[in-house]
Amino acid sequence: MTTDDTASAPAPTVWPALQARDAHALIEFLVETVGFLRTAVYEDGGTVAHAQLDWPEGGGIMLGSHKSGGEWSLEPGTFGAYVVTDHIDELYARLVAAGVTILRELADQDYGNREFAIADPEGNRWSFGPYRGEPRA
Repeated sequence: MTTDDTASAPAPTVWPALQARDAHALIEFLVETVGFLRTAVYEDGGTVAHAQLDWPEGGGIMLGSHKSGGEWSLEPGTFGAYVVTDHIDELYARLVAAGVTILRELADQDYGNREFAIADPEGNRWSFGPYRGEPRA
């Protein structure tokens, strides 16, 4: 993927969000191992108040340190996301080589997608494939 590809990707308008017991470690895993881009990380007293991680092919997520009992408290390890990539085979090989927990091996699906799934260190589930959704009518 070239810099031009990243710059031309549409800005996301829906931001999935999650919380982590160790947000610093999860950010490190998602950036250094999976390939998200560290766009912003704001801390408050050693915890992550807000982080934005962008996917190089478009979209992104927001996350922070877990705060139990808050109005926006989300249990760590309960998040799941599907991430679109045109580089499915390369990504799979890189994550397998890094020793990432593979939940579903890379395989062609009956419905036409080629995908795999992993678990991150917090237990969240991530599925990857080239399927971009159905076109709007």
